[in-house]
Amino acid sequence: MKIGIIAPPWLPIPPSGYGGIESFIDTLACALQGLGHDVRLAASSDSTCPVPRVPGFEPSDPAKMGVTSHELQHLLRAFRALEDVDVIVDNTLAGPILARFATRVPVVTVAHGPLIPLEQELYLGGSPQVAFVAISHNQASLAGDVPIARVIHHGIRAEDVPVGPGGDTVAFVGRMSPTKGLPEAIRAAAIAGIPLRIAAKMQEAAEQEYFTDVVRPALGSGAEYLGELTAEEKYRLMGESLALLNPIQWDEPFGLVMIEALAAGTPVVATPRGSVREIVEEGRTGFIRDEPAELAAALTASATLDRRACRASVEERFTAQRMAEDYVALFADLIRERRRPPRVGASRPAAVTAPTHPHGAP
Repeated sequence: MKIGIIAPPWLPIPPSGYGGIESFIDTLACALQGLGHDVRLAASSDSTCPVPRVPGFEPSDPAKMGVTSHELQHLLRAFRALEDVDVIVDNTLAGPILARFATRVPVVTVAHGPLIPLEQELYLGGSPQVAFVAISHNQASLAGDVPIARVIHHGIRAEDVPVGPGGDTVAFVGRMSPTKGLPEAIRAAAIAGIPLRIAAKMQEAAEQEYFTDVVRPALGSGAEYLGELTAEEKYRLMGESLALLNPIQWDEPFGLVMIEALAAGTPVVATPRGSVREIVEEGRTGFIRDEPAELAAALTASATLDRRACRASVEERFTAQRMAEDYVALFADLIRERRRPPRVGASRPAAVTAPTHPHGAP
């Protein structure tokens, strides 16, 4: 199968630091190629993902993030370059709208963000031939009228994540944003009396302001900000921690950081928001709690969990190969459906039943 993948233009594939969408694209592209498919990636010219890449793109420029004209130019070039593939995997917001005019190839758009009313309106105003993938059942439940073709959880290359020995500190990994719950993490770790090590992206002005005004005054003596780490440094931090503390304050569509920690053998303590219940197995791979005092008690209890079970949960449910196989199954269904004679009154592809996995539903 010939598969085209369109990445957003803002960051390289894979990212040098923080970048969940870009990490996903890199993992999916490599996994699809590993299954024997012909994969071509439309991404910024400074990308290093080891699959064939479409030429003619500019280097990534985070300063242009959100600039509509830059994204549209990137998408037009990508759609034109991928006219001969069997299916296109789009990872942008504007892709479904432009697809109506720019390509006849079946397009699968991965919904990486929360499907709030604005995103729903944009998606519903796009091409009726675009199939949407949700990355968690929780995200799909909030999709409104957007037709979700399938729910496919993210996967990672577990073999790239070494299992660590654990330790006597806890880790927070994310970005400087109120949605990530860093003040709540600092408070919970302080109540538990366990040192907290923080790895967080802090590049944008809003992130720096949040750190200065909110996070820095709350750090105290038990919390240390390490900066933004490379992938190898991040995995080492996770593997040397008693637990990953992830007290998110929003319905995050998928918490990639949680399966990375589990792959390192580290339990996850998180709040019951977004996809958390689809990832963390209560009492086996972590604990799901709400209030800081409850989170603190769960951090202490994490020492009783089997780190081998944490790693096994990723190998059972969240591998890159499983993710790629789920996408290939969807591609085959969509291509088969496209070859059938059109049904009277049909305006969008029929929703495809989501595959079920153990602990997959919230």
